[in-house]
Amino acid sequence: MSLVSGATNFRDVGGLPAGSRRTRSGALYRSGNLVHVDEAGLQTLADLGLRRIIDLRDDDEVRWAPSRIEGLDVEVQRVPLFLGSVESFFERDVSLGELYAELVEGSAARIVDAVRGIADAQPVLVHCTVGKDRTGVTVAIALAAVGVDRDAVVDDYARTEGLLPAARNRQVVAGIRALHPENRHAEELATRSPAPVMRALLETLDAEYGSPAAFLRAHGLTEAELERLRAALIE
Repeated sequence: MSLVSGATNFRDVGGLPAGSRRTRSGALYRSGNLVHVDEAGLQTLADLGLRRIIDLRDDDEVRWAPSRIEGLDVEVQRVPLFLGSVESFFERDVSLGELYAELVEGSAARIVDAVRGIADAQPVLVHCTVGKDRTGVTVAIALAAVGVDRDAVVDDYARTEGLLPAARNRQVVAGIRALHPENRHAEELATRSPAPVMRALLETLDAEYGSPAAFLRAHGLTEAELERLRAALIE
């Protein structure tokens, strides 16, 4: 069940093991979009005391599904992560692994911007449309970079699949298949968060950069910012 009424896949990233320590509760939240947040959800968002919302969606997504956050004293940081449109991924029939590889290759500096945003203000919410791919990659890299156990990072990503409503999944997949009947990856792209895909992405960052933290440093995150991120997220 979502922590915020009307928001899909909204959850706290606290309590994950990081060696002998754990991630801090009430510091970093993740979710899908906030377009259907109801009055009770709006009150919950206010009670959480969010200082920043990092919205990873593109302009069209924001226009079609504006966040319902009126009355909240919160800064919104826009960091559109996809270089192409969401639609283009279905047109090209990319796999989830290919999508994530494109994301870290093509939007590395923007991922750093988002991670910097997490480090600079908490409590912070990171979200995209579903809270699965752009949010999943950004949050996983941030957590891995500050020493959260790799299995816990992957498990947190994989949780999303069980939090997406079945009716929503059926509707979205049917819509994609109507437009792209030959698409082989529609269900995976729209509804799945398989642990092996995230594990493979993080292992690719290990192989190419040395670690997820080194990936962030290679694209502009300073050591001081990484220390701030660690202090913000780890108890």
